[in-house]
Formats: sequence, C-alpha cells, structure tokens
Amino acid sequence: MTQTPSLKTQLLQVDGMDCGSCAKTIEASLLSLRGVTEASVSFATAKVKVSYDTKLLSETEIRNRITALGYTVKLSDEAKPHNHTHCCHSDHTHVEVAPAKKLQAQIGGMDCGSCAKTVEVGLQQIAGVLSASVSFATGRMQVSYNSQILSETAIYDRVRALGYTVEQSREVKPHHHSHSCSGNHDHEHDDHEHVEVACAKKLQVKVNGMDCGSCAKTIEVGLQQMAGVTDVSVNFATERLQLSYDPQLISEAAIYDRIKGLGYTVEQSLEVSERHNTHDDCDDHNHAHPVAKPTQKRDPADWKFWISNRRGQSVILAGVGLILGLLAQYLALPVWIARGFYGIGIVIAGYPIARAGLFELRLRRADMNLLMTISVIGAVILGDWFEGTLVLFLFSLGTTLQIFTFGRTRNAISALMDLTPSTATVKRGNQEVTVPVESVQVGEILTIRPGQRVALDGVVISGTSAIDQSPITGESIPEDKERGDTVYAGTLNQSGFLEVKVTHTSNDTTVAKIIHLVEEAQGSRAPTQQWVDRFAEVYTPIVILIAIAIAVIPPLAFAQSFNVWLYRALVMLVIACPCALVISTPVSIVSAIGAASRQGVLFKGGNALETAGRLTSLAFDKTGTLTQGLPVVQEVYDLGNVSTNVVLQIAASLEQLSEHPLAKAIVANARLEGIDLETPVNFTALPGKGIQAKFGEVLYFAGNRRLFTDSGIGLSAVAESLLAEIEQLGQTPVLIGTTQGLLGAIALSDGLRLEATEAVRQLKRFGLKRLVMLTGDRTAVAKQIAQEVGITEYRAELLPSDKLQAIEQMRGSGVVGMVGDGINDAPALAAADISFAVGGIDIALETADVVLVGSDLRRLAYAVDLSRRTVLVIQQNVVFSLVTKGLFLLLGTFGFVGLAIAVLADTGTSLLVTANGMRLFRTKTVED
Repeated sequence: MTQTPSLKTQLLQVDGMDCGSCAKTIEASLLSLRGVTEASVSFATAKVKVSYDTKLLSETEIRNRITALGYTVKLSDEAKPHNHTHCCHSDHTHVEVAPAKKLQAQIGGMDCGSCAKTVEVGLQQIAGVLSASVSFATGRMQVSYNSQILSETAIYDRVRALGYTVEQSREVKPHHHSHSCSGNHDHEHDDHEHVEVACAKKLQVKVNGMDCGSCAKTIEVGLQQMAGVTDVSVNFATERLQLSYDPQLISEAAIYDRIKGLGYTVEQSLEVSERHNTHDDCDDHNHAHPVAKPTQKRDPADWKFWISNRRGQSVILAGVGLILGLLAQYLALPVWIARGFYGIGIVIAGYPIARAGLFELRLRRADMNLLMTISVIGAVILGDWFEGTLVLFLFSLGTTLQIFTFGRTRNAISALMDLTPSTATVKRGNQEVTVPVESVQVGEILTIRPGQRVALDGVVISGTSAIDQSPITGESIPEDKERGDTVYAGTLNQSGFLEVKVTHTSNDTTVAKIIHLVEEAQGSRAPTQQWVDRFAEVYTPIVILIAIAIAVIPPLAFAQSFNVWLYRALVMLVIACPCALVISTPVSIVSAIGAASRQGVLFKGGNALETAGRLTSLAFDKTGTLTQGLPVVQEVYDLGNVSTNVVLQIAASLEQLSEHPLAKAIVANARLEGIDLETPVNFTALPGKGIQAKFGEVLYFAGNRRLFTDSGIGLSAVAESLLAEIEQLGQTPVLIGTTQGLLGAIALSDGLRLEATEAVRQLKRFGLKRLVMLTGDRTAVAKQIAQEVGITEYRAELLPSDKLQAIEQMRGSGVVGMVGDGINDAPALAAADISFAVGGIDIALETADVVLVGSDLRRLAYAVDLSRRTVLVIQQNVVFSLVTKGLFLLLGTFGFVGLAIAVLADTGTSLLVTANGMRLFRTKTVED
C-alpha cells in the first residue's frame, strides 16, 4: 500500500522502560500529538512504531516528546540504512539526549507577584535551566533543567541567595511505577549508568520561634555546616523544616540540639525514609512514614492571628509607633520624641522590606520592596517621618492581608491532601495489620469498614457498600460499589464492609495525580498573564526613568524647588511597581482552577481555562461520551402469542448464562422489572448468531436474524416489519422464538446519558455557535442519538482520521473544542483548540486539556461557564489595574497625591483585584 506523500512511518528504539505501563504512557502521549495517526509501543522489544504527517510534525518533535517523558531515544537498527562501508563497524556510538528533569518546590517568603518574578528571573540566569515558572498565587516554582550541567542543590541555593526559602521539593517524574512493577524486573540497560547513592533519612519538623525569613536562613546555614546533613530547607511561612541526613554520620538528636542552640524550639517530628537504591544494606530503612502535610494558617479575621503571628505583630507594632508619633505631635512634645516613635515603626515594618529590596538590587532589578525602601528613605531625608511610617504601615498591612487571602485558596489543595489516610488495614496471612500507606504494594488486599476512608485506589473483590466519592468526582450522591467496581483513595465508605485489591501505590493514586495536576495548573501562565508580564517588564523601567526626570529636570532647567519635585519623584517610584497588574491574572486562574477541582473538573493550566472561555464550536464523540457506552433495553415487543413479560422472561433466562454485553443488558432489565428467571438445559452458544437452550421439552432461540434463517425458521411479514422499524431507529434487535416461529423481539441500543440532553441545552444557552456529533457508528444510530440529545449536526461512519479532518475543518470558524473519552479520539482531541475528556480517569489525565472526573456531562457546561467568568474577571482586573495606574501616574506627576495615597492606591488595588479574583472560588454550579 502506497503511503500518502506527507505520511511517514518511523521505527525508534526507546531505552528506560521498566514495564508495560511505560509503553502505554509513551503510546498515549504520542497519540495526543497533533499529526500522529498511529503509535505502537512494544515493551518486549523496546521499539516504538509511529506514523505521522510530516506537514504537521517532525521526527525531532516526536523524539523530544519521548525524551521529555524520561526515556532515551535512538533510531532502531531495523530502520537504519544498511549501506555501511567496511570501515563502519557495528559498534556505533549513539548520541543520546539526556532527558530534562523537572522540579517542583514550595517557595516561602514571597510577598507579592514581583517576588515571584524575582525568583523566576534569578533562576533563568543559571546555565542549565531550560525553563522556570514561579507562581505567587500558589507559592510554587516549576523548573526544567539539564541535570548534566546543573544540580538540584544549585537551584535551591540560588533561591535562598535571593532571600527566599524552599520546602516540599520533589522531582516530577513522567510515570510512576509501583514496587511490584519494577522491583522484580531483571533489566539490563547497557547504555545506562546507574549511580548508587547511600541510603539517607529525611526529617521533617516544625520549628517555633522564627520571626522572619532571615531566621529561616539562619537555621538553614547552621544545619548545612553539620557533617552528614544535606538538602536543608526551612520555610518561615509554614514553620516547617525539611532535611536529609546520613544516619551513619549524624543523629536526629544532634540535629535537634543544633536547632535549639540557635535559639529555636522543635516539635512534630516526622521522619521520612528515602530509599535511593534496592540493595540489601538499605533494608533496615525500608519502612514508610507519613509525609508531613501543610500546616493551616490562622484566618486574619481571627484576632488571635494578629497577636500570635510575627507578621501580624510587625503590623501592630508599626501601627502603634505611628499612633504614638501622631499623639506626640498633637501634644506638641519635642520633635525627637515623635520622630523616635516614627523611627520605631519604620524599623519594625521596614526591615523585611529593605532586606528583600537589597536582594533585588543584587539582581539589578527593581521591585516594589526596593522602590518602597528608596521612597521611605527619601521621605525621611525630606523630614516627612509621619508619611514614611504611614507608607510602610499601609504597605505591610496590605501585603499581609494579601498573603493570607491567598492562603485560603491554597488550603483547597491541603484539604485534598488531608483526605487520604496515612495508614491502611491490610490482610497479610491470616491476620489484619495496620501499616503506613507507603508500604502497601499493588496486589495486596485492604479491608475497609463503615466510616473509614479508602487508603489506596483499588478494585472491590468482596462486599457491597455506598461510597462517598464527592472529594474526587464532585458527585454529591454516594455511589453503590460491589465486586469488580473501582474505588479511589480519599473516598468515604459509608455503610458496608469491603475488601479491596490495591491497583496503585500511594504516590500513584488518582487523588495524588489530581493534586499534582492542580498544583501544576495553578502554577502555569495563562496567555493574558504572559502579556501582563511582558508589559510589566517595560512599564516599571519607563516609570522609573520618568521619576528620575521629574526629580532632575524641573530643578535644573526651571529653577523649581528640589524638595517638591524629589517628593513627586518618590511618589512616582511607588506608582512604578505593577503589583496589582501582575497579580490580576494569577489570582483569578488559581481561584477558578481550585473551584473547578472541587466540582470534579480539572483544567491543565491557565491556557486551557482561557481557551475554554473563548469557545465557539464543540464536537462530541458519541460512544461513551453522549451515551453510556453500554447497551440498554429500549423496548420489548411481542407478536401476539405471549405477553412482553413472558418474552423478557424467556430471553433473560436464556441469556443469564452468556457473557455477551447484550445478554447482560437483557438480564439486568429483567431483574429491574422483578421477573423471576428459570434455569435452562442443553445451553449452546452459537458464535455470531446467538444462543439456544431448552425449557422442558421446548427448544428456544435468542439471537439475530441469521440464527433463525440458518435454523430454517421463517419470519412472518409482521416480524419483518417489526425488525425494519427497530433497525430504522438505530437499535439492535434480539429475536426470541422457538422452532415454530418468532415470539417477540427486544430492541437494545447504547443508552443516552441521563444528563446529556440537559448539558447540551445549557451549552446552547451559552451561545455556542455550533454543536456537532462525530461517530463511527451507523447513520441511523447517529441520527437517533442526535435527535434525542438535541444536536442538529452529526457525521456518522467516521474513522479516527475522518474525525481529525472534521475538527480541522471546524477550526476555520472559531475556537473549537472536542469532547471524547480519550481512548480512540486521541488524534481529534489533539487537533482541537481545547479538548475535554469524559470517562476513565487514568487515560483522561494523559490526553485532555480538561478532565471531567465524574463523567457527568453537565460539568462540561460548568467548565465553559466558569471559563467565561474567569476571562471576564481577568479582563476586569487588568483594565482596573491599568486605569488606576494611569490615573495615579497623571496625578502624581502634577503633585495631586502624596506618598501615603499612592501606597494606599497600590495596596488597595492589589486587594481589590485579589478579592475580585477570589469570587471565582465560590462558583459551584452553572446557575451560581
């Protein structure tokens, strides 16, 4: 068969696969690439066969995708040209690109969006960093780096050198294997060099007594000086310390003594073992411990927060200094007394700001901290002590409120983490033992009693119960579970006793994947945010230049008062920082993604969120998306000799011994109707036709038309008419009869999802221009389903490549979305501007931009509604920030506002855009 000129098939050798799961990971990822028409990965041969359109995709992009997943690629020997000369021997040296490593870590000490930018720029300046993204909203950084020229420790050191702290770091791995997956494999990767590291223990503790980020740095430096201690991370915001240490060189007690010697106290020790290899000398440490979870911060509305938290105390003391200074002025006390009180307020509130500003100066950048420090120093030089103190008080108050406002959104992920139990009850031998979830392997049996949460993903092997899955799927009604059904970690067993066979280890559960996905999504940059960042990079230096011009030109050129114009320049410096503008987009993105995750909708980043908000056309797959993907009895017909109940009873009694999907649907319908079944004899399955069996002395048949014609049983004109009517409706008939003739028929079809019609109605209400159904099913079936669901445009009998072509055609008329189950729709999902996956969570998480975890199509309408609201809120925030900045630039230039008003405007704008963005966090339904 001749290939299409633009279609190419490539055979590649892939090293690094540990099991069949690796092969499926690569396959699913390649199929999601636009232009890939076919991908086949063999774990046994370590080969990848991929067919792709060279007009849409290059071989380099395919190699890069596989490399990004953590594997190495080279051209397969079978695919190499064999025109070697004699001097070319078989031992070629293949140059393999080392896969980039991806690192995620929590950053402590950031006060505003400008801090995030500082860290980002600082990291991007390091050789070996491929990309760096820092989100102030989530307090997380994501870094991709070349591990051959840069270490993880060097990245941490750079962050700390910038004045921030790092915690909860982890390398993001493209695939997760349970121990049972790889632990028993005996691979020989000749081209891999395995570096074996001695076992280390990991310690997590809560440290009390820290006043600021500088205290955290003091502890870090003090511990790093100890032999045997590595990877020290102290977070001032969470009061959490994490470190790795070699127990052969140093003890846990010695670490505690060092911390106490530095003037701090320690509590809540959580020791976490970390295995770096599988050698016997590590067996003593092969036990799991619970991973520390983020501590909850007090709400700023609680007065106890302000007196128990150092940041709150700083604001209070600065406020007291400000009030006492005002009182001294009012009472006409000596000037030095008032200035003394103001000075106390300036030092208390200004120290952390000035310190952060100096770190910025080292990077040759100007953020709000540096600009604020210069402005306050200038105000003091000009004798405006009151205004300098007021500026710092307002700024500190605003940033404190802003930080803890974001903390509320971050707690959504913390709450999800808290759902998963730290221990599980496992059947081992003849007894039940309670063990840490980290030690449970795939294939072990969990016992779950009423009121307990499911510890790990698994399949029910015994028992029945109602499971509350709302934390995972957003479904408010508990779902009945029985043998063969899947249960998820973090869900609540409400009634019965269950035995569950584990299918995923603790780091690979659905809830773990969701947490990782949401964290990554909240840290991603939406298109609007990217524009804002570029604008801010230009805006700030321009305004600083204007401020310098205001301070210099009028006094020199026009003999104006130097003090007056210097003061106006200081005002301009305050206005120069685009904090509100920078934070306007991420706060909206974080809130929206957090709200969506609670409703069972997972967005893979701000780009997906914004794109969904601009959606104009939407294409649906039929099977498993609009329909349930399983046959359902639609109608039971009789031909006059017996009743419909008798027809159903005979059919179900015959089919109860069959495993065919149509048979199961008939039996389920009979049981639903309360019909008693009889046991047939002489049961015979007739492949491709149906079944036959006896009740008493009578031989009965259940199957298709061919079964009856081959058995010499004629069909009457009435029967032929009935079959034609059923088939015209796009349904599948199962005929029931004896050797004497047809008794009746049962019509089955893939049942429409109960919520599908309502979801389509809601989408139409949002004004989507075009809704299309794409299916490989027959035209009659497609027409029937489209009419039932309310879609006027449909295309039937399509191959996956035809669906891809249909999506490409639709893209000419606007932003196009594709809704599918993520299994056979991968090319079409990849071709759409945005893809929505309904159905299997594992596959959906791999393939789609948006995942509807609970498979409820109404969440599709919710996702579109939330996205549109988010786009609107982002636009409101950006416009409001720009207008406010523009107005105060104008007023500041002509001296109509002072330093305090400028700071109040900047802080107030930041708080307002934060509050506006946080509104999205409360969006629950389409009607909200």
